[in-house]
Amino acid sequence: MQTTSVPPRGIEPRTSLTPPAPLLAMPPDSPAIESSILGPAGVAFFDFDGTLIHGDSLPMFVGEVIGRRRAALALADAIRSALHRHVRGRGPGCDFPGSVKAIYLKRTLRGLPVADALAAAERMVPRVRWHQPMLDVLKEHRRQGRRVVVATGALDLYMPALLRRLEVDDLLATGMEVVDGRLTGRLSTANCVRLDKAERVTGWIAGNGPVAATWGYGNHPSDLPMLALMHKGEVVRIRRRSNHR
Repeated sequence: MQTTSVPPRGIEPRTSLTPPAPLLAMPPDSPAIESSILGPAGVAFFDFDGTLIHGDSLPMFVGEVIGRRRAALALADAIRSALHRHVRGRGPGCDFPGSVKAIYLKRTLRGLPVADALAAAERMVPRVRWHQPMLDVLKEHRRQGRRVVVATGALDLYMPALLRRLEVDDLLATGMEVVDGRLTGRLSTANCVRLDKAERVTGWIAGNGPVAATWGYGNHPSDLPMLALMHKGEVVRIRRRSNHR
């Protein structure tokens, strides 16, 4: 794992969503993770996909619902459709990734009973590949008496099942609309990524303060707006395993 630091931003959390200054890379064996968890009691915010786990949890979830092959084909089709719509200025999301997600969810989850979605979430649990160094950081924050919040673009349908064995105080996730016990395929909240995630985190801090200090862990570049709010932010890069031995 390689991390880079966002310099401290002062005592009060920043409300500006301006990304932090350029980040300085550090070697994988850097003591940055150890040093980042020293200090007063406060709150640690963790991204999920690509931070606490390897990869993206959404295709995994959809694969449990409709089958892995169909999920992969549906994702490729959603990417093509979003590209065509954005060329015409008609993308359903606020940006290209958001449009891909909106199309993907509508085409794969619309009409799904909530009970089936929750069952698929349970089937995901043994398949998740956890990123052990970040799990250790999370546990150390807990040991230091700090609150832990997971802030993620992943769906609130399956996240509680995946986090069940972790000591997490709160979850900020993307909600799905439900009507008569079935998913409509539409979101019930903003997509909890990038600026929307930063706004959710800002709201959480405002509603759960006062907060002595904040730590944040996430991906580059999608989590930079959230990390810019933190007193101490770490960009997490999970190195892919080489196929060569």
